[in-house]
Amino acid sequence: MISAGTEGKTVSDARKGYIAKAKSRRKEVKMVINMIKSEGFRKTYDLIMNKLEAPSALGYSCAGEVIAVGQDITGLKAGDKVACGGSTAVHADVVAVSRNLCVKIPDNVDLKHAAFATIAAIAIQGIRQADLRFGENCTVIGLGIIGLITLQVLKAAGIKAIGIDINPAQAERAKISGASLALHRGQEGLLQTIMDFTGGYGTDAVIITAATSSNDPVELAGELCVRKERLLLLVLCPPVFRALITTARNSTFACRHPTGRGATIPVMK
Repeated sequence: MISAGTEGKTVSDARKGYIAKAKSRRKEVKMVINMIKSEGFRKTYDLIMNKLEAPSALGYSCAGEVIAVGQDITGLKAGDKVACGGSTAVHADVVAVSRNLCVKIPDNVDLKHAAFATIAAIAIQGIRQADLRFGENCTVIGLGIIGLITLQVLKAAGIKAIGIDINPAQAERAKISGASLALHRGQEGLLQTIMDFTGGYGTDAVIITAATSSNDPVELAGELCVRKERLLLLVLCPPVFRALITTARNSTFACRHPTGRGATIPVMK
């Protein structure tokens, strides 16, 4: 499964020059400076250049047939169909995935559909962290594949879903996907339209699924939060996003563990 927004941003970032990369990765730059102090310039330089020049696979959600399992693995065997997620579930003919990021799928489920399992898990995790209740409303900013599936899960959970995207075509797709209200970011009177739709109360939560380095999604989220709402980021989280969100009208902020904290636990493959 190709996530155009996330993977497109990864490719775009990879094509940046060294200076541009340093500006966008300030935390890593500080780590490099500290390493130079402790390990010396030459060793640090070689390590960093090897990492920058090394090829990096794309993808984080796939499905296929098991060809082999580790000797300590239970519940799976060669020939089983599985859906996989995480940094090793890349676009490749053969992948090695941790057991906790791999789930057996029923025989009647097409692999093409199972490949979306991780996307759905990201959407569900975001909604869970937003702590939404039946009958509340939620605004999703960024209507790529993750955003559209988030809208569908919100609808299935009985939550009024509002979608916003800079692309009018994506807003139209959101209507087809079940959004209670879908708007183009440049639409005149956008904020008032949402206030009218929510009876003047504003949105109960904002989930950002826009893979962008622009501050606009977070600034918009702050304007939508007229009370003490919840803000969730389900995509890459630039440091500037955190700084902006902390001043967003005392709202509760959380950056995602994509499919839950268990996804980061190292286990056997």
